[in-house]
Amino acid sequence: MIGIGNFFFRFRNQAFPVIIVGLLLIARPRFEILGSHFLEEATDLIALSVVLAGLIFRATVIGYAYIKRGGRNKKVYAKDLVTGGMFGLCRNPLYVGNMLIYSGVFLMHGSLWVLAFGIAMFAFIYQCIIYAEEAFLENKFGDGYRAYCQDVPRWIPHFGKFAESTEGMEFNVKRVIAKDYSTTCAALIALIAVEAGEYLATPDPTQHLGYLSVLTALMVGVGVLTGAISVLKKRGVFNDGKPA
Repeated sequence: MIGIGNFFFRFRNQAFPVIIVGLLLIARPRFEILGSHFLEEATDLIALSVVLAGLIFRATVIGYAYIKRGGRNKKVYAKDLVTGGMFGLCRNPLYVGNMLIYSGVFLMHGSLWVLAFGIAMFAFIYQCIIYAEEAFLENKFGDGYRAYCQDVPRWIPHFGKFAESTEGMEFNVKRVIAKDYSTTCAALIALIAVEAGEYLATPDPTQHLGYLSVLTALMVGVGVLTGAISVLKKRGVFNDGKPA
Protein backbone atom coordinates (compact mmCIF):
# COMPACT_ATOMS: atom_id res chain seq x y z
CA MET A 1 0.00 0.00 0.00
CA ILE A 2 2.92 2.34 0.63
CA GLY A 3 4.14 1.67 -2.92
CA ILE A 4 0.67 2.43 -4.28
CA GLY A 5 0.57 5.57 -2.15
CA ASN A 6 3.90 6.81 -3.47
CA PHE A 7 2.73 6.19 -7.04
CA PHE A 8 -0.49 8.17 -6.66
CA PHE A 9 1.26 10.91 -4.68
CA ARG A 10 3.56 11.42 -7.64
CA PHE A 11 0.97 11.15 -10.42
CA ARG A 12 -2.26 12.27 -8.71
CA ASN A 13 -2.57 15.47 -10.77
CA GLN A 14 -2.70 13.31 -13.88
CA ALA A 15 -4.41 10.20 -12.52
CA PHE A 16 -7.22 11.69 -10.43
CA PRO A 17 -8.97 13.64 -13.23
CA VAL A 18 -8.85 10.55 -15.46
CA ILE A 19 -10.28 8.36 -12.70
CA ILE A 20 -13.06 10.84 -11.90
CA VAL A 21 -14.09 11.26 -15.54
CA GLY A 22 -13.97 7.50 -16.02
CA LEU A 23 -16.20 6.93 -13.00
CA LEU A 24 -18.71 9.53 -14.15
CA LEU A 25 -18.89 7.86 -17.55
CA ILE A 26 -19.64 4.40 -16.12
CA ALA A 27 -23.34 5.22 -16.16
CA ARG A 28 -25.55 8.05 -17.34
CA PRO A 29 -26.37 10.74 -14.77
CA ARG A 30 -29.79 10.14 -13.22
CA PHE A 31 -32.57 12.56 -14.21
CA GLU A 32 -34.93 10.70 -11.87
CA ILE A 33 -34.48 8.61 -8.74
CA LEU A 34 -37.09 5.94 -8.12
CA GLY A 35 -39.12 7.53 -10.87
CA SER A 36 -39.16 10.93 -9.17
CA HIS A 37 -37.43 14.03 -10.54
CA PHE A 38 -38.19 15.83 -7.26
CA LEU A 39 -36.24 13.19 -5.33
CA GLU A 40 -33.34 13.59 -7.75
CA GLU A 41 -33.37 17.38 -7.24
CA ALA A 42 -33.41 16.91 -3.45
CA THR A 43 -30.42 14.58 -3.78
CA ASP A 44 -28.64 17.23 -5.85
CA LEU A 45 -29.12 19.76 -3.04
CA ILE A 46 -27.59 17.32 -0.57
CA ALA A 47 -24.71 16.75 -3.00
CA LEU A 48 -24.11 20.49 -3.32
CA SER A 49 -24.06 20.79 0.47
CA VAL A 50 -21.50 17.99 0.76
CA VAL A 51 -19.23 19.60 -1.86
CA LEU A 52 -19.59 22.99 -0.16
CA ALA A 53 -18.68 21.40 3.19
CA GLY A 54 -15.55 19.93 1.58
CA LEU A 55 -14.52 23.26 0.07
CA ILE A 56 -15.10 25.09 3.37
CA PHE A 57 -13.13 22.43 5.21
CA ARG A 58 -10.20 22.79 2.81
CA ALA A 59 -10.38 26.58 3.01
CA THR A 60 -10.23 26.41 6.80
CA VAL A 61 -7.20 24.13 6.63
CA ILE A 62 -5.30 26.37 4.22
CA GLY A 63 -6.38 29.61 5.86
CA TYR A 64 -4.90 28.66 9.21
CA ALA A 65 -1.90 26.42 8.51
CA TYR A 66 -0.99 25.68 4.92
CA ILE A 67 1.56 23.02 4.05
CA LYS A 68 3.06 22.24 0.67
CA ARG A 69 1.04 19.38 -0.82
CA GLY A 70 3.26 18.54 -3.78
CA GLY A 71 6.20 17.27 -1.76
CA ARG A 72 9.64 17.61 -3.30
CA ASN A 73 10.36 16.31 -6.80
CA LYS A 74 6.89 14.66 -6.73
CA LYS A 75 7.87 12.62 -3.68
CA VAL A 76 6.58 12.79 -0.12
CA TYR A 77 8.49 15.47 1.76
CA ALA A 78 8.06 17.73 4.78
CA LYS A 79 10.50 20.27 6.15
CA ASP A 80 8.63 20.70 9.44
CA LEU A 81 5.96 18.82 11.35
CA VAL A 82 2.79 20.97 11.19
CA THR A 83 0.41 20.27 14.07
CA GLY A 84 -1.50 23.57 14.36
CA GLY A 85 -4.70 24.78 12.77
CA MET A 86 -6.88 22.01 11.37
CA PHE A 87 -3.93 19.64 11.65
CA GLY A 88 -4.65 19.68 15.37
CA LEU A 89 -8.11 18.22 14.69
CA CYS A 90 -7.05 15.40 12.39
CA ARG A 91 -3.82 14.45 10.68
CA ASN A 92 -5.11 14.62 7.10
CA PRO A 93 -7.66 17.44 6.93
CA LEU A 94 -7.04 18.25 3.25
CA TYR A 95 -7.83 14.66 2.32
CA VAL A 96 -11.00 14.80 4.42
CA GLY A 97 -12.05 17.86 2.41
CA ASN A 98 -11.20 16.08 -0.84
CA MET A 99 -13.26 13.04 0.09
CA LEU A 100 -16.26 15.26 0.82
CA ILE A 101 -15.90 16.96 -2.56
CA TYR A 102 -15.60 13.68 -4.46
CA SER A 103 -18.52 12.17 -2.54
CA GLY A 104 -20.70 15.17 -3.38
CA VAL A 105 -19.85 14.99 -7.09
CA PHE A 106 -20.58 11.25 -7.22
CA LEU A 107 -23.83 11.77 -5.31
CA MET A 108 -24.79 14.49 -7.78
CA HIS A 109 -24.34 11.96 -10.57
CA GLY A 110 -27.09 9.86 -9.05
CA SER A 111 -25.80 6.36 -9.87
CA LEU A 112 -25.46 4.13 -6.83
CA TRP A 113 -22.62 2.25 -8.52
CA VAL A 114 -20.69 5.45 -9.26
CA LEU A 115 -21.23 6.68 -5.69
CA ALA A 116 -20.21 3.44 -3.98
CA PHE A 117 -17.30 2.56 -6.26
CA GLY A 118 -16.01 6.13 -6.41
CA ILE A 119 -15.97 6.63 -2.64
CA ALA A 120 -14.40 3.21 -2.07
CA MET A 121 -11.69 3.78 -4.69
CA PHE A 122 -10.63 7.21 -3.45
CA ALA A 123 -10.78 6.12 0.19
CA PHE A 124 -8.36 3.31 -0.68
CA ILE A 125 -6.07 5.57 -2.71
CA TYR A 126 -5.90 8.21 0.00
CA GLN A 127 -5.29 5.60 2.68
CA CYS A 128 -2.33 4.36 0.63
CA ILE A 129 -1.01 7.92 0.26
CA ILE A 130 -1.42 8.46 3.99
CA TYR A 131 0.56 5.29 4.75
CA ALA A 132 3.36 6.52 2.50
CA GLU A 133 3.35 9.93 4.19
CA GLU A 134 3.25 8.40 7.66
CA ALA A 135 6.25 6.21 6.89
CA PHE A 136 8.23 9.27 5.78
CA LEU A 137 7.13 11.46 8.71
CA GLU A 138 7.83 8.80 11.34
CA ASN A 139 11.28 8.20 9.89
CA LYS A 140 12.07 11.94 9.85
CA PHE A 141 10.43 13.20 13.05
CA GLY A 142 10.50 10.05 15.18
CA ASP A 143 9.03 10.31 18.66
CA GLY A 144 7.56 13.75 17.96
CA TYR A 145 5.46 12.37 15.13
CA ARG A 146 4.47 9.26 17.06
CA ALA A 147 3.26 11.44 19.94
CA TYR A 148 1.28 13.55 17.46
CA CYS A 149 -0.35 10.39 16.06
CA GLN A 150 -1.40 9.32 19.55
CA ASP A 151 -3.07 12.68 20.24
CA VAL A 152 -4.67 13.41 16.86
CA PRO A 153 -6.87 11.01 14.84
CA ARG A 154 -5.95 10.09 11.28
CA TRP A 155 -9.32 10.77 9.62
CA ILE A 156 -12.18 11.84 11.90
CA PRO A 157 -11.74 15.50 13.00
CA HIS A 158 -11.94 16.27 16.71
CA PHE A 159 -13.86 19.56 16.38
CA GLY A 160 -13.73 20.13 20.12
CA LYS A 161 -10.04 21.04 19.72
CA PHE A 162 -10.66 23.75 17.12
CA ALA A 163 -10.34 26.74 19.47
CA GLU A 164 -7.24 25.31 21.13
CA SER A 165 -5.59 24.35 17.85
CA THR A 166 -6.14 27.73 16.18
CA GLU A 167 -5.40 29.89 19.24
CA GLY A 168 -3.20 32.83 18.32
CA MET A 169 -3.47 32.07 14.58
CA GLU A 170 -4.87 34.43 11.96
CA PHE A 171 -7.00 33.24 9.05
CA ASN A 172 -5.36 34.17 5.72
CA VAL A 173 -8.01 34.76 3.03
CA LYS A 174 -5.47 35.62 0.32
CA ARG A 175 -3.69 32.32 0.86
CA VAL A 176 -6.97 30.42 0.54
CA ILE A 177 -7.72 32.08 -2.81
CA ALA A 178 -4.19 31.65 -4.15
CA LYS A 179 -3.77 28.04 -3.09
CA ASP A 180 -7.26 26.61 -3.57
CA TYR A 181 -8.96 28.49 -6.39
CA SER A 182 -8.20 25.70 -8.87
CA THR A 183 -9.79 23.05 -6.64
CA THR A 184 -12.90 25.18 -6.15
CA CYS A 185 -13.26 25.89 -9.86
CA ALA A 186 -12.69 22.24 -10.78
CA ALA A 187 -15.39 21.15 -8.31
CA LEU A 188 -17.84 23.70 -9.72
CA ILE A 189 -17.15 22.63 -13.31
CA ALA A 190 -17.63 18.96 -12.36
CA LEU A 191 -20.98 19.72 -10.72
CA ILE A 192 -22.18 21.79 -13.69
CA ALA A 193 -21.07 19.10 -16.14
CA VAL A 194 -22.91 16.38 -14.21
CA GLU A 195 -26.05 18.54 -14.00
CA ALA A 196 -25.90 19.18 -17.74
CA GLY A 197 -25.40 15.46 -18.35
CA GLU A 198 -28.60 14.69 -16.46
CA TYR A 199 -30.66 16.82 -18.84
CA LEU A 200 -28.79 15.71 -21.96
CA ALA A 201 -29.62 12.11 -21.01
CA THR A 202 -33.37 12.75 -21.15
CA PRO A 203 -35.35 11.41 -24.14
CA ASP A 204 -35.75 14.94 -25.55
CA PRO A 205 -32.94 17.29 -24.44
CA THR A 206 -34.31 20.06 -26.65
CA GLN A 207 -37.01 20.63 -24.04
CA HIS A 208 -34.31 21.88 -21.67
CA LEU A 209 -32.31 24.13 -23.99
CA GLY A 210 -32.89 27.19 -21.80
CA TYR A 211 -31.53 25.52 -18.67
CA LEU A 212 -28.66 23.92 -20.61
CA SER A 213 -27.75 27.36 -21.94
CA VAL A 214 -27.62 28.69 -18.37
CA LEU A 215 -25.37 25.81 -17.34
CA THR A 216 -23.10 26.46 -20.32
CA ALA A 217 -22.86 30.14 -19.37
CA LEU A 218 -22.04 29.19 -15.79
CA MET A 219 -19.27 26.85 -16.94
CA VAL A 220 -17.78 29.56 -19.14
CA GLY A 221 -18.03 32.00 -16.26
CA VAL A 222 -16.17 29.64 -13.94
CA GLY A 223 -13.49 29.18 -16.58
CA VAL A 224 -13.08 32.95 -17.00
CA LEU A 225 -12.91 33.41 -13.23
CA THR A 226 -10.26 30.71 -12.99
CA GLY A 227 -8.16 32.45 -15.62
CA ALA A 228 -8.59 35.84 -13.96
CA ILE A 229 -7.46 34.55 -10.57
CA SER A 230 -4.50 32.81 -12.20
CA VAL A 231 -3.41 36.08 -13.84
CA LEU A 232 -3.81 38.01 -10.58
CA LYS A 233 -1.83 35.36 -8.75
CA LYS A 234 1.05 35.66 -11.23
CA ARG A 235 1.00 39.43 -10.70
CA GLY A 236 1.49 38.88 -7.00
CA VAL A 237 -1.94 40.10 -5.84
CA PHE A 238 -2.26 37.17 -3.45
CA ASN A 239 1.34 37.12 -2.24
CA ASP A 240 0.77 37.06 1.49
CA GLY A 241 2.01 34.47 3.90
CA LYS A 242 4.21 31.47 3.34
CA PRO A 243 3.68 27.74 3.95
CA ALA A 244 3.90 26.78 7.61
